[in-house]
Amino acid sequence: EVQLVESGGGLVQPGGSLRLSCAASGLMFGVYVMYWVRQSPGKGLEWISTATRISNTYYSESVEGRFTTSRNNAKNMLYLDLNALKTEDTAMYYCTATRGDRPIVQAPLSLHDYDYWGRGTQVTVSS
Repeated sequence: EVQLVESGGGLVQPGGSLRLSCAASGLMFGVYVMYWVRQSPGKGLEWISTATRISNTYYSESVEGRFTTSRNNAKNMLYLDLNALKTEDTAMYYCTATRGDRPIVQAPLSLHDYDYWGRGTQVTVSS
């Protein structure tokens, strides 16, 4: 059974930082493209970042320069470092994956656009 388990969310003040982690199991992690996406109440799913199999990374304009994603294929882990957080970053953050032979998904309509996804971790940015 494939599992993606996110952790590290919480309540943080504007300007603060967090590190999200995603632990993957039940899949050959190294052959999957990994992503972070988020969803706020009343808003659609928003793609945040991509980490390819060889750790090329891509970011949405809304987080470019503030968030950094990385992966450790030996440990089956994906990370997202969130810095200079803003109130509009408040959302449920999901770790997702697609097989490496599929097109990269950076405009998702739903989590079902991916092969696998976790249950999410909540990030709340508030003073």
